[in-house]
Amino acid sequence: MNRTLVVGKIHKARLTSCDLHYEGSLAIDIDILKESGILAYEKILVVNATNGERLETYAIPGEAGSKVFCLNGAAAHKGSPGDMVTIMAFASLTEEETATHRPRIVVLDENNEIIAKKG
Repeated sequence: MNRTLVVGKIHKARLTSCDLHYEGSLAIDIDILKESGILAYEKILVVNATNGERLETYAIPGEAGSKVFCLNGAAAHKGSPGDMVTIMAFASLTEEETATHRPRIVVLDENNEIIAKKG
C-alpha cells in the first residue's frame, strides 16, 4: 500500500502579486523553492490563510532572491497581494518509505525571508 505524504512545504509566505492575464500557476522565488524541496513545475496545493481559499496548481520558478509569490491566471482570483499562504507538495510513498520520511519545510516572515527550516 502507498500513502500520500507532504514532501515539501513553504509556510506563511506572503503573496507579492496576482496576474490574471498570465497562463497560470504560482511563481515562487527559485531559492525558496530549492530550500523547500518543491520542484519547478511540480503540482502544489496552495492554502490561503487570509481568505480560506484552497487551490491546486503548479510551481514555476521566479527570479532568484526576488522573494516573489505571484498567483497567475484564474488562480489570481483566489488571493490578493499581502495574503498569507502555505504551499505544499505531496508524494506517494511505500509503507517502508514512510517510516523514515521527513518533509522539508521552510517558514517565512512577513518579507518572505526564511526564518526556520525543518526536515
